[in-house]
Amino acid sequence: MNYRQGFQLGIKTYSKATSFMFRNKLGWYFIFPVLFNILLFVAGFYSVTSLSDGVITSLNEWMNIESWDFWGSGFVVTLIKGFIWIVLRLLFFIIYAYIGGYIILIMMSPVFAFLSEKTEEILSGKSLPFNFSQFARDILRGVLLAIRNLSVEMFFTVLLFILSFIPIIGYLTPIALFLVSAYFYGFSFLDYTFERRRFKINASVRFMRNNKGLAIGNGFVFSLVLLIPYIGVMLAGFIAVVSVVAATMAAYEIIEKNKAIV
Repeated sequence: MNYRQGFQLGIKTYSKATSFMFRNKLGWYFIFPVLFNILLFVAGFYSVTSLSDGVITSLNEWMNIESWDFWGSGFVVTLIKGFIWIVLRLLFFIIYAYIGGYIILIMMSPVFAFLSEKTEEILSGKSLPFNFSQFARDILRGVLLAIRNLSVEMFFTVLLFILSFIPIIGYLTPIALFLVSAYFYGFSFLDYTFERRRFKINASVRFMRNNKGLAIGNGFVFSLVLLIPYIGVMLAGFIAVVSVVAATMAAYEIIEKNKAIV
């Protein structure tokens, strides 16, 4: 399968995934992104609040700002605390905007593993017996693969950042970064199917290298949504659910129907 065919398959199955889910009573899986967003909001709020309090306490120990006693000192102290509060929250948002996709992949890995399995059951018409040890391996592999892909993507990000200073090439680096991101996200979504077939990670990597278009096509929409300011990371969990179903549909078509050799 060439790049164009793979990309078209990734997009085609993606466009069918949502209707497939509701037609086969899988729509309730969208509850999990809602729970994830609530958990993330609560955890992020309290974590940043605690960090803000810690920074202010350290600043007070260093500069003793609480004891300042001059005209307008109360306003200045309030301004400093507000500045710290805003900066830390912006920092949290920036970090999450960059690695938020992988946080979703890691934290929702159990959901994705189960959803991929149920999707294949519907496609094949065969009931796959539940095996807890296999399910645990699917989750662990999903987490490890997400961490591995994040590390590799960060390497390419640094490399492309350096290349961005070269005239002309620099204009192409944002596109390259987007495609690299889409590739690794698609890789993670597709791999749940490969794990059930006992593919080693190196075999999965080899498959992806031979089917880059498919991986990019599957991860394209997820990466695109993450670029949306402010709400992208909140929507990404819902898109990830669809991406897993689309990836399973595409992998099933290639491996089962076309008998692809990896």
